[in-house]
Amino acid sequence: MTLPLMPKATAVWLVDNTALSFEQIGEFCGMHPLEVQGIADGDVAGGIRWQDPVAGGQLTAENIAECEADSDKKLVMVDATEQYIIKKTKVKGGRYTPVARRQDKPDAIAWLIKNYPQMSDGQIGKLVGTTKNTISAIREKTHWNISNIKPRDPVLLGLCSQTHLDNTVASIKANTGNAA
Repeated sequence: MTLPLMPKATAVWLVDNTALSFEQIGEFCGMHPLEVQGIADGDVAGGIRWQDPVAGGQLTAENIAECEADSDKKLVMVDATEQYIIKKTKVKGGRYTPVARRQDKPDAIAWLIKNYPQMSDGQIGKLVGTTKNTISAIREKTHWNISNIKPRDPVLLGLCSQTHLDNTVASIKANTGNAA
């Protein structure tokens, strides 16, 4: 189900201008009925300006009237509105690594190569956020700073999450069929 553009503002309008139940408003706006009741009591959303979902093209007056007459009916978003609602999508591109953490990447790469030699350069690159050239230079011991690189856990360095590392290791085990 798609939520309205501004759920609390829409809920404030629906509470003030309709005879809908708290459950109906809560379900449409993605809120708990007690939170909607809090709006009705004036305890929640006191400073929020309401947003008219009929004027905004999110609901029709007929749908509201039907739902006021039958408390079992649900408010239905107008189909044309759904194209304007922002859906969360995966962001493409590299993630930002603070300057203070950038010098830790070669150490993390060395740790991954030492502990998981079967991990591909692409997997290491995704995990740590680095280039294949840097990984291959560390693998071949031709990196410009190889004498100062000490293998350190990328999770402890804050370059990846433990879950992400575990998932990558699990995919290696599944693909190779042996313990990693």
